[in-house]
Amino acid sequence: MTTTDSDDRTTGTDTDESTATGAYGVVVVGGGVAGLTAGVFTARHGRETLVVDAGESILRRNAHLENFPGFPAGVNARLLLDMLADQAEAAGCERREATVTRVATTPEGFTVGTTDGDRYRAEYVVAATKNATDYLDGVEGVGFIDRGKTFIDTDEHGRTGVDGLYAAGRLAEKPHQAVVCAGHGAEVAVTLLADDDRPFYHDWVAPEGYFTDRGRDLPPGCEEVRETERRRREEESLATMREYVAEPHPDEQLTHPSLRDDGE
Repeated sequence: MTTTDSDDRTTGTDTDESTATGAYGVVVVGGGVAGLTAGVFTARHGRETLVVDAGESILRRNAHLENFPGFPAGVNARLLLDMLADQAEAAGCERREATVTRVATTPEGFTVGTTDGDRYRAEYVVAATKNATDYLDGVEGVGFIDRGKTFIDTDEHGRTGVDGLYAAGRLAEKPHQAVVCAGHGAEVAVTLLADDDRPFYHDWVAPEGYFTDRGRDLPPGCEEVRETERRRREEESLATMREYVAEPHPDEQLTHPSLRDDGE
């Protein structure tokens, strides 16, 4: 990443935002199940969201994922990640494949720098990498926990010691299980939305009249749809799922990096 005179790696602060590649409400670092799920929730609720992913989710090494709800016979882990990435984009997320090298605080929030030399401004950052924490070095207020692997110290909802900075999934000491990390990504996103003072009830598509026919206002985050629209969405979802599962996933099964011929 290109640095400037005002880019202080020691303190983790950045006072020059003029050279930023782009500006977002939320930047999510990591495109595994926790990061992508967080992105789905923040984007669906109107926050401009960027997911920066180094393409190294450990879930891609799983031979067959058999304990993720909704898949009675299991699911190809690479397919699950592809579907979740597509869902994040459909919700409004932008995605970039790059490695984040540094997060720095600014008067307006944060800057996020990558190996490609890009530098993004963000009001909020969600750290959702599995093991990498070096990009947070120097950010005053971030607590690191060493248990053989390094984790980020958070409260029960994923808040770190820095306002606007959150950690989700394995990085926040959640169990090494896809569904747990996905759920925590959602919880962290809902926490972020609450901290952003955005009215949020729950993200729910309800049948027409579910609330309004009882004399209630439609709660924030909810939508009522007519039966024709419900059927249209159902038909679209069935067609989409058929396309996803029509053929075996094309990607080669991955193993542990130490066992690969290329050593990567």
